[in-house]
Amino acid sequence: MTEESQDQNQENQESNPKEQAPQITRVSGMYEDYFLDYASYVILERAVPTLGDGMKPVQRRILHALKEMDDGRYHKVANVIGQTMKYHPHGDASIGDALVQLGQKELLIDAQGNWGNVLTGDSAAAPRYIEARLSKFALDIIYSPKVTEWQSSYDGRGKEPVEFPVKFPLLLAQGVEGIAVGLSTKIMPHNFNELINASIKILKNQKFDLLPDFPTGGIADFSQYNEGLRGSRIRVRARISVRDKKTLVIEEIPFNTTTGSLIDSILKANDKGKIKIRKIEDNTAEHVEILVHLPSGISPDKMIDALYAFTDCELSIAPLCCVIENDAPQFISVKEILRRNVGNTLDVLKAELEWELNELQEKWHFASLERIFIENKIYRDIEEAETWDQVIGNIRIGLEPHIGHLLREVTEEDITRLTEIRIKRISKFDKDKADALIEALEGDIEQVKHHLNNLVEYAIDWFKNIQKKYGAGRDRKTEIRIFEDIEATKVAMANVKLYANLEEGFIGTSLKKDTFICDCSDIDDIIVFLKSGEMIVSKVDQKTYVGKDIIHVAVWKKGDKRTTYNMIYRDGKKGASFMKRFQVTAITRDKHYDLTAGNTGSEVLHFTANPNGEAEKVMVHLRALQRLKKLKLEVDFADLAIKGRGAKGNTVTKYPIKKIEIKEEGVSTLAARKIWFDDTVNRLNAEGRGRLLGSFKGEDKILEITASGHYRLLGYDLSIHFEDDWQIIEKYDPERAVSAVYFDGEKQKHFVKRFIPEVPDRKELFISEHPDSQLDVVSYDLQPRIEIIYRKINGKQKDNEELVLSEFIAVKGEKAQGNQLSRDEVRKINALEPLDPPAEEEEEIEADQDNNTSNEHSDESAEITEDDGQISLGLD
Repeated sequence: MTEESQDQNQENQESNPKEQAPQITRVSGMYEDYFLDYASYVILERAVPTLGDGMKPVQRRILHALKEMDDGRYHKVANVIGQTMKYHPHGDASIGDALVQLGQKELLIDAQGNWGNVLTGDSAAAPRYIEARLSKFALDIIYSPKVTEWQSSYDGRGKEPVEFPVKFPLLLAQGVEGIAVGLSTKIMPHNFNELINASIKILKNQKFDLLPDFPTGGIADFSQYNEGLRGSRIRVRARISVRDKKTLVIEEIPFNTTTGSLIDSILKANDKGKIKIRKIEDNTAEHVEILVHLPSGISPDKMIDALYAFTDCELSIAPLCCVIENDAPQFISVKEILRRNVGNTLDVLKAELEWELNELQEKWHFASLERIFIENKIYRDIEEAETWDQVIGNIRIGLEPHIGHLLREVTEEDITRLTEIRIKRISKFDKDKADALIEALEGDIEQVKHHLNNLVEYAIDWFKNIQKKYGAGRDRKTEIRIFEDIEATKVAMANVKLYANLEEGFIGTSLKKDTFICDCSDIDDIIVFLKSGEMIVSKVDQKTYVGKDIIHVAVWKKGDKRTTYNMIYRDGKKGASFMKRFQVTAITRDKHYDLTAGNTGSEVLHFTANPNGEAEKVMVHLRALQRLKKLKLEVDFADLAIKGRGAKGNTVTKYPIKKIEIKEEGVSTLAARKIWFDDTVNRLNAEGRGRLLGSFKGEDKILEITASGHYRLLGYDLSIHFEDDWQIIEKYDPERAVSAVYFDGEKQKHFVKRFIPEVPDRKELFISEHPDSQLDVVSYDLQPRIEIIYRKINGKQKDNEELVLSEFIAVKGEKAQGNQLSRDEVRKINALEPLDPPAEEEEEIEADQDNNTSNEHSDESAEITEDDGQISLGLD
């Protein structure tokens, strides 16, 4: 093709744009760039707070708008939203929500009207009905215009702060939660006073601890808090107490819940059968009060554990400390956030002091110039000047001999200010007043310089002053505790019925035409024993095949060291018979275990399940054989040690057994159960944690005495919940008296009483009912002692007196008032060491259940020998 034809084709393409080649744009590249821009914008401008002032952009703009509007009076929230929209490009809804959240934290915003309720989840009234203004605390710690960096607003019409020069760890005080693109942040709120105390420790280079404090109160376990870093966990619980046997009271709720959501979770668990309640009432007003009414026969302590296990009464929170620093997200710990906040406070205080110093020096400079100008009558030098330059020059020449002590050079601006002094002021010039002013300014300058030279001490005093002004009434609301783990299977309510087809070998909840076994929970494990000597544990289901000829079905609890199984079986079709006692504490679910010697044709002849290790006596009837003279054998399972389930057992007889009859019901062969009290979690346990209370069996009780003057006699169930103000928790001795010294609010006197608690399972008051009555000293010792410290009267001080309470008063009824402690006025009563004899060590119980349980694979056995019809059971 010639060059002319090529040019012609090009001209034709240009004249026909439809025929031109299409432009190709790669969508993948656009998505990558646009998404990155969007993600960066959301992270930096919307969801994540900055480390410096601890605020998201919307919060910063709200506080800036409030400062512009500040005149000391309340402003309609609708007006605040409108003012903030000058700086915030995302509409009024996000501004209103953020403002309400700030107001509900009760720290920076002084709110008036219905701002909603964080306890119930009720929303705030419409913006036109509620009002707000900045709190005095916000004015003290946020604003410092002279040291603030400013930037243009989004439309260029105004100025807004890049960050506020905040002088307080605001981020940790308020807490924050935000979800951005690809990351999120969840910083817990902390206690106001604890933050100040920790900040002071940082300034003093001392170690400090810092744990969250939630506005909803409750109880929290921070053992896995790990300073709020990724992977950390907080367990929070509602505060639940027992009002009476049929009523629980929820007084504080977990963080991130409301009374409404908590009640919904309880009702949902009840509908699913996880718990059983009669009804629930919400009496929440200023404080939380949710009443949970229980049906008869339900243990309140067990129900408390069930509420923690199956409802929102216990939640797990995953903190994540993500902040913006230098325009990039950073993951740092709460301690590091506080350290940097304290460093930022030092920088801001230093900048403010430097600005104040400069202002004072400028005032001193001009006051000195003014005195020189008037005292030396330099103003007369300008009378002959004809031009402005001559005026400036004459004044400069007149000042020259007198300005050697000034801090800086005299500028033309300084001279211009001198010319603006009015004649009236010159005529009334008072040298003494001028000197006093300059002297006062010099004192202020020295003070500011001292603060700058001792910046850390100045910052400590600043924090202490803030605490003094605003720390009252900001005590910790959330109690710090270590929680015990609650096994759901132990507290689950029986919400399904278990049936079994014993012959065909099916178990399940849908076999309603077959044999009813028991009520159980839908998360329980079921243990099954077969006539063949096999055992299997399986999860509750609608229908499960376990094996034919079922001889025993029951709910199985992991780690159960009390339930003992007694069994006699025949080994093979014509083998000898063996007896064994064993427990099942751990298994592999759905695995068949052979409890016999393993030979084909083995058969269980006798089987009992004993919840407390009972051992029965049985009569074994032998088949009539020609050489047998005695056809009956008496066997006592109490003579047999408890071994592992894999043990072969002890020989009963080598002859065929016709039948086995129970001759005598068994009694427990297990040791008394040792119970410990762990005051870290205020719970009982059998694992050796805490203080040993003693060995318990049968009807033994635990005595609990509280600081409110109440006592309770309780069983030793490990699920018992004790009062937070307990004073004594001991094994109850029906022969031992409680000794108490209390102040009677009605008679305004101290009394001593000794009594033996007798009312079980009920909270009993043993001091007077007057609201001013209080318990001073209580003891469960045999010979408790106290020290009485008397008040000084008319300048005379009576000597302190020691008293043995068991010698002062005899044991009386629990309703008795007691004897007056002293006719003199008592200032204080101290408990002393008792005169009790040394406690004797508890005798070791030989039949300890742990020692009775041998290796599961033990194959020890004993034989029954037959001598002329005389049968003896020889045990190894």
